[in-house]
Formats: sequence, structure tokens, C-alpha cells
Amino acid sequence: MTVTVSPEQHGQRLDAVLAMLIPQQSRSQLQRLIKDGHVTVGDAPVTRSSTPVSTGQEITVDVPPPEAPAAEPQELPLDIVFEDADLVVINKAAGMVVHPGAGHSDGTVVNALLHHIKDLSGIGGELRPGIVHRLDRGTSGLLVVAKNDAAHEELSRQFADREVDKEYIALIWGLLSAGRRIEEPIGRDPVHRAKMATKRARRAREAVTRITWAEHFPGIALVGVAIATGRTHQIRVHLSSAGHPVVGDALYGGVHRRVPPQLRAVQKLQRPFLHAARLAFKHPRDARPLEFTAELPEDLMKVLEQLRDDVENLRY
Repeated sequence: MTVTVSPEQHGQRLDAVLAMLIPQQSRSQLQRLIKDGHVTVGDAPVTRSSTPVSTGQEITVDVPPPEAPAAEPQELPLDIVFEDADLVVINKAAGMVVHPGAGHSDGTVVNALLHHIKDLSGIGGELRPGIVHRLDRGTSGLLVVAKNDAAHEELSRQFADREVDKEYIALIWGLLSAGRRIEEPIGRDPVHRAKMATKRARRAREAVTRITWAEHFPGIALVGVAIATGRTHQIRVHLSSAGHPVVGDALYGGVHRRVPPQLRAVQKLQRPFLHAARLAFKHPRDARPLEFTAELPEDLMKVLEQLRDDVENLRY
């Protein structure tokens, strides 16, 4: 498709102008097309989204057809909380990776969705479910997935504009009170590439984490955690940087070899005690409010019940 730069758009960024002129493509999709060499200004290909444009210039965008899916459909257990023509909300099991990647070519949420959903359109240049946010492999809980391009674009916008409410339940070392707010930028750890970091990261991005409620035990606390941003490992990194790592999180200091007798239940954990318990957003088609909750899964509930029993017995 070819569009022409108007006088009002003179001097603006290429990606911003294209987002206005071609609204059926999201800005992130257009940036990807620019980077991959599918956009020309005049007769010259341009690969920088920030390139300024001039009045009267013709911009041609070559949108390639969707590629075949990289992942294969697999008949895997999938706890579907809600589904309609535009989206599906699942309660992800701990241990399940969201999408294929290095070391995880199958057995992922995407593999399961490709088997379950038959009416997908091309999203992001690939025929696959529109993953708009992620949960770590060891984290259980609610995840929303778009089933078509329009839903993907609108849900992505809501996440980007911080209009989505996400609340987690975590068991942490030490005591934190409701109302505590952690605001530290997060980026890739320059030394340990598998980790994220706050102070040591070079290219850190803004991140906000807030404690909404707390139940205190001797030396640990069960807390509600709300995040206004969705950085990689955000909750785990922020709580660890504040001196309160998630119990069971080996990567960020949450595994203790020695614990007092009343806390021995936590040694049964095979993953971080972290669960995405609440997710609220507007439906991408008609903007009606949607809210979903998911109870703690059995493995976390057993640990919590044993903790409560042991602490109660200690009092008597």
C-alpha cells in the first residue's frame, strides 16, 4: 500500500505517520515492518522508525503474508476460564512456558492454543495466538490471549497504557505492609544474563510494584502484589531488591536451606510461590469491563495450609 505525507505530518517520525495513515496496522507491527526492510520512502528503503518524513513524500508499505506457524498444535491440558470470538483467558499451570523459544520448542501455551483455537487470523506476521503478555514458567495464574488482529491491537494498547489491573499473590521472606510501593527501573543484569536487575542494569525501564494487602507469619508474609508495568521478572526482581525475595525463587535468593521448624512447609515448594490471581480489563470489541480471578493452585495451597497449622500449633 502507498500513502502520501501531508503538510501537517511534515517532520514527524515515519512510524508515527504510518500509524495514523494505516490504522489497521498497530504501531509495533509497523515498526517491525520498517526494521525488516518492508517500507520505502520515495524509492529508498528505510529501516529506522525515527526517520523524519517530508510533505509530499510517498511511502510504500509491503505487508508480507502471514508465515506458517513456528509451533505445532499439541493436545495439552488447558484450563480455560473464559472464551469468546475475540479472546481466551486461561489459568496457566506452573511449569508451562507461554511460547516456544530456546530450549522449549513444544509443550507451551501456544502449542496448546494452536490445537484448541481453529479460527486464528495472522497476528504479528505469524499464524499463532496473539500473546499480549506473559507469565514466567514457574508462575501460575491468569493469562489473556487475543484471537484476532483487532483484539490483539486493542489489548496490547490497554497493557501499554496501564489500563489493565493485574494482581498476584506471593509468599515472601520478611515482613512487608500493605501500601508499600517499589519504583525501580528494571533491565537485563549485565553479569548474569538469565536474570534481570535494578541498580546494575544499563538499559533499565520504568517499573512500579505495589503491595495491596499482607498476612504476616513469623519471618514471612503472604502478600497481594499489583503491578502497573509488566517488565520481565518484575515482581521477583523488585521484591528481591527490597530484601524480601519470593519464597522458593532460587534465581533471586528465595530458597533458604535452613528454616525454623514452623516454616518447614516452604521446603516442599518446587517453584516460586507466585500466582496471578486477578486480571481485569475492557473487552477489546465493546469495552465492557471484564474481571477474572483464580484461586491458589493445589501445590501452593498445601504449603499455605501447613504453614498456618504449624504457626497455630506453635502458639499453643
